[in-house]
Amino acid sequence: MSFRLGLIVNPFAGLGGSVALKGSDGAEVARQALALGAVPRAQERTRAALQPLQGLDVEVLTWAGEMGGDLASDMGFVTHILGQAEDVPSTAEDTCRAAQALLEARVDLVLFAGGDGTARNICETVGERIPVLGVPAGVKIHSGVYALTPQAAGQLVAMLVRGELVSIDEQEVRDLDEEAFREGKVRARFYGEMRVPSEHRYLQHVKNSSNREDETLVLDEIAAGFVEQMEPEVLYLMGSGSTVAAIMEALGLNNTLLGVDAVLNGEVIAADCTAQELLALSQGRDVRIVITLIGGQGHIIGRGNQQLSAELLKHVGRENLYLVATRTKLNALEGRPLIIDSGEPQLDHDWSGLIEVHTGYRDAVLYRIAVP
Repeated sequence: MSFRLGLIVNPFAGLGGSVALKGSDGAEVARQALALGAVPRAQERTRAALQPLQGLDVEVLTWAGEMGGDLASDMGFVTHILGQAEDVPSTAEDTCRAAQALLEARVDLVLFAGGDGTARNICETVGERIPVLGVPAGVKIHSGVYALTPQAAGQLVAMLVRGELVSIDEQEVRDLDEEAFREGKVRARFYGEMRVPSEHRYLQHVKNSSNREDETLVLDEIAAGFVEQMEPEVLYLMGSGSTVAAIMEALGLNNTLLGVDAVLNGEVIAADCTAQELLALSQGRDVRIVITLIGGQGHIIGRGNQQLSAELLKHVGRENLYLVATRTKLNALEGRPLIIDSGEPQLDHDWSGLIEVHTGYRDAVLYRIAVP
């Protein structure tokens, strides 16, 4: 009997990331993102997740059009259409209806592409009654129900299809208040748990937001070390997160905590930039990208900083990536590698390997970037 894979794609997941909208929940925000030139990426990320399943005994049950039907059929899967979205762009209600249909169809697993908003909609509908797995395609990925990358999601499902032994765990679904998020405030909320196939290499951890010790002194040392080596006429693209914010504070500059700012000769020349703005600012200049990792997960690209596009990364080069993190943050990974999820698998592969992580004043360690 074929493996019955339920598929739900949020076609507009992640739209707001590249144009600095900090999310894409709601039809109006999706329309705004499209008007600003955002390009939908959910289809290509879902395609990457489905590729490891081609040639395996899989039939896909899904919703029509961009919610999964067109892609599954185009890739040659036996495809069963159970319904279609009532609105364009599709809404949270469409996602819930699709999830309910897949639940009633008794699929083996629901594979869905989106962000935390999509996970929340599916959790509200199916709860723990059926295994699910998320393909990361949104701006906000704080929930533990997502694979590390689209390719990792596909490999994990392929293990199930081939009959390999895969554990099942309960993982948390969390989401942020997008309005507060756009104002630089992080307000996460627990919405429930879902049952997720678990394999250590492929499954993301819930974002670690705990602050178990005061690391103010360490952050000051990291900031001092960075400021000391800054050069004139070099454009510094300052990524999101509290570690980078400490550097901006040391420079006496205003900082977009959840965005990317451009600093040149000790001044912010552009704040909360979009992907296109960053690319334009980088032309003809020496550029450094300053980023940190997401605590507990290890992602350095592709989570909350989609403004750092693959095109920009290739233009700037891996050698001009300045990575900062406390040793406590690195130790919390328990040996798991850092992850780049740029949307271009070849770039992710090319940037894997050891990288220098600045952990204090003139103090750095080597840590591994790996492709799951």
